[in-house]
Amino acid sequence: MDLPEVVPAAHSSQTICIIGGGPSGLAALKLIKETQQYRGGLWKPFLYEERDRPGGIWTPAPPTDNPPLSPLYESLTTNLPHICMSYTDFPFPPSTPIFPKAHVVEDYLLAYIHHFNLASEIHLRTRVTSVVREPNFWTVTLSTGETKTFDLVLICNGHYRIPRIPDVPGLTDWINTTTAMHSVFYRRPDGFGDVVLVIGGGPSGQDISSDLRAVSKTVIHSIRGTTPSNNGNLKIRGAVTEFRPNGLVVFEDGTTESDITFCILATGYEMSFPFLSPSILVPSYPPPIPPLPAKAFNTTHSVFPLARHVIPVQQNFPPHTLAFIGLLFRVSPLPLVEAQVKAALRVFHNPSSFNYTEEAVDIMTRYSTLSSKLQTDNVELIMKDWHKFVDSEAFDYRDTLCRFAEVEMSFTKTRVPEWEPEFFFQKDLLRRMWVKLEKQGKAEDFVRGVGMGGPQEWVEALRKLAKMAQEDVEVRDAQVAKRIPRL
Repeated sequence: MDLPEVVPAAHSSQTICIIGGGPSGLAALKLIKETQQYRGGLWKPFLYEERDRPGGIWTPAPPTDNPPLSPLYESLTTNLPHICMSYTDFPFPPSTPIFPKAHVVEDYLLAYIHHFNLASEIHLRTRVTSVVREPNFWTVTLSTGETKTFDLVLICNGHYRIPRIPDVPGLTDWINTTTAMHSVFYRRPDGFGDVVLVIGGGPSGQDISSDLRAVSKTVIHSIRGTTPSNNGNLKIRGAVTEFRPNGLVVFEDGTTESDITFCILATGYEMSFPFLSPSILVPSYPPPIPPLPAKAFNTTHSVFPLARHVIPVQQNFPPHTLAFIGLLFRVSPLPLVEAQVKAALRVFHNPSSFNYTEEAVDIMTRYSTLSSKLQTDNVELIMKDWHKFVDSEAFDYRDTLCRFAEVEMSFTKTRVPEWEPEFFFQKDLLRRMWVKLEKQGKAEDFVRGVGMGGPQEWVEALRKLAKMAQEDVEVRDAQVAKRIPRL
C-alpha cells in the first residue's frame, strides 16, 4: 500500500472526542489536560460515557442487559498486585489489599477523577453511536440525538463486553435450552446444580471454578491442552469437542463426562467498535501480508494494521486523527494505556513525528515473527496473538512509547520501575499466598500502614510475600516427597 501522507503539525484549536469513561478514557482525559496544548487553549477534550458513572469494567452492573454492561462477578479481585496496575502518578491508598476487590478499584478510579479534576469534561449517559469521517473532520453522533464535529478521536471503549462464544458442535443447543451461558452473565456460584462445567483457563475461568467448588458436588474445568487430573471435587480436563444431549460432553482426548447440570463459558471477549462503519474498520480478517492492506480491519481478536498497536496505518482517513487505546493483553493495564495515550498525543500534535515507512516495516516484522513462532501462515491464528505480549515485551514497549512521547510533549518522564517485571511474573505465586493469608485472617495485618512511607514500602511488602510464598512451596514439595515411596 502507499504510505499515509504526512502533514504539518496543527497550530489551531482542535477538539478531541474520547470514547469511553473506563481506565483508558480517564487516563486520556487526564493526560490531555496536562499538555501545553490544553493549557494554551489549543485542545478541547470531550469524554463520552454511556453509563451513569465512569469506571468502565470496574463499575458493576446486573446481568440483565444482553450483554451486561460489565462482566464483574462478586468474588472478582485483580490478578495483578495493585502497585503493578496503578497509574504511574497515582498509587492506591496505604493499607490497600495487595490484590484488591473490584469495588476498591472502582473507588480508586473515582478518586483519580476527583484528584485530577476531570469531572467537568465527562459526559455521562451519553453513548457514541456513530463516528464518520468527513473530508476535514470527524462527525460524531451521540445517543442524545446530538451530532458534533471533532478534529481528533481517541477510542477507549475497552474489550470486555461482547462475549466470545466458541464454535463447538452442540453448544448452541445447550445455550438455547439455558444449560450454558457465557461468564459475562455470571455473578455468584449458586443455582447451577451438582455438576458444573467451566470452559476456559484464564483468570475468570480459574475464579469461577474456585467459587463453584464451594457449592457444587463436582466442578469440571476444561482447559485446552491440559493433562486430565482429579483433585477432590475438581476435575481438570482438556478442550471440549462436542456437546451432546442430556448433559454429556466429549473432550479432545475422546473421553466423556455426563450428568452435567450447567456449563459456564469463560471463553473471552470480542473486540467491538459498533460506532465505526465498515468504511473505517472492515469487520473481517486482513489478507496475508506483505503488502500491508490499504484498510484497517477488526478481526474481533485484534485491530490491524496499527502502528505501535495504536495508530491505524491505512488510506481511508488521515491516520494521525484517530487512535485505539488499550487493546493489548497480558500487560499492566493502567500504566500501559498512559504510555499509549502519550504517544498518540504526540502524533496528534505533530503528525510528521511518525515515520510511517519504519512503522510499516515494524508491523511486517512482527507479522513474520509471529508466523515463525506459531509455525503457520494462517492469518486468523496470527491475528489471535497480534496484541498479546510475552516475556518483557510489554515493558520494553512501554518505555519505547514514553521515550517517543517525551521528545516534543511536556509529559513527566516515566520508565518501568525495576521491580515491576519482578512482581508481574510472580503474580500467580503472590496471589496464591495472598489468598492463603486472607483465609488465615492475616491479610489485613500484613498490609496495615504499608504505603504511608512511600511506594518502596509496597516493594518491600511484596518481596516479603514472595519469600513466604516460595517457602510455602518448598514445604509442600517436601511433604509430597515424603509421601512418595522409595524404590
